Amino acid sequence: MKKLITSFTAIAALFTIAFAQTNVDARKKQFNLSKNNLAIAGYDPVAYFTENKAIEGKKEWSVINGGIVYYFSSEKNAATFKQSPEKYEPQYGGWCAYAMGATGEKVNIDPETFKILNGKLYLFYNKLFNNTLKTWNKDEVSLKQKADASWIKFYH
Repeated sequence: MKKLITSFTAIAALFTIAFAQTNVDARKKQFNLSKNNLAIAGYDPVAYFTENKAIEGKKEWSVINGGIVYYFSSEKNAATFKQSPEKYEPQYGGWCAYAMGATGEKVNIDPETFKILNGKLYLFYNKLFNNTLKTWNKDEVSLKQKADASWIKFYH
């Protein structure tokens, strides 16, 4: 009986590890990442909340969460992120929130164009006279609902 329990425990552990790796792979596939699985082009996700501005992070204060690498501008911000990463990770995998809502597409972002809404970080495309944050603000409720629905489709 003891061998059976030990075998069952080992099999359960292997399934857990396999599921965790699948989840990491899925996240990496869906997130907006640059080289080396780096999110937000190296900007500090905590600084958006604490400083209300985009601040570039440093490799020396990096944290890996679910296969995604984040850089931070301070050791304190890295520690804050580790305590509850889900609070600081950008919505829609760091893709443009407006594009996710308007067309359901993954569009790159300008890490300096952002909005904190209901305690969540939203990032936007902003190049060549096309600041999608301005358009988002005109119809935020509808675009957010559509973006939420679009993002779910990427995981199913």
